[in-house]
Amino acid sequence: MTETVGSTATPDSGNAADEQSETLSRRDRKRANRSAGKDGKKKRGDRPNIFARIALFYRQIIAELRKVVWPSRNDLTTYTTVVVVFVVVIMALVYGLDTGFAALAKLIFA
Repeated sequence: MTETVGSTATPDSGNAADEQSETLSRRDRKRANRSAGKDGKKKRGDRPNIFARIALFYRQIIAELRKVVWPSRNDLTTYTTVVVVFVVVIMALVYGLDTGFAALAKLIFA
C-alpha cells in the first residue's frame, strides 16, 4: 500500500472480520437499549440512591487528587516570586499611565 499526504487509509481498513464484529457490537447495543426501556434510557429505579452517589463522587475526588503532581517547596517559592514580581511590574505600569493621563488632563482642562 502506498501512502500519500493526507491519506486516511489504514492497514486494517477493509477487513471483513472487523466489519462483522463491529456490526455485531452494534446489534448487541440495540438489544441492550431495547431491554433498558422504550427510549433506550435506564429506568429510574436502576440508579443508586443519593447517598451512594455522593459517596462515589467523593471517592472519585480523592482518586483524582492522588494523581496530582504537587509542587515542591522550592517550586512553590519560585512560582510565588514570579507572580509577585509580575504584579509589581504591572502595578508600576498602571501607576505610570495613570499619573501621565492625570497630568495630561490637568494641562488640557486647567
